[in-house]
Amino acid sequence: MKENTQNTSITELFGKHLKALRAEKGLSQKGIAAELQIPVSTYANWEQGRREPCLADIIKLISVLDISAVELFDIF
Repeated sequence: MKENTQNTSITELFGKHLKALRAEKGLSQKGIAAELQIPVSTYANWEQGRREPCLADIIKLISVLDISAVELFDIF
C-alpha cells in the first residue's frame, strides 16, 4: 500500500495499512478486537487514524495477523 504521503499523517497511513492487512487475513474489526481483547471502538480508532496502539498491542497485532514487524510498519 504505497501512496502519496504529503498530506497524510503517519497515524492515518498506519490505519489504512492496518485495515488492508486485516482485510487480507479475512478478519472483521470485531473479530480482531476480540483476539486482541480490546473494544471494537479502540481498534476502529486505529484504522481511522484517530489513535495509535501501544507497544503491547502492536506485539499482539503482529501475532494475531501472523506478520512481521516490518510488514506492519511498511507504510511508505
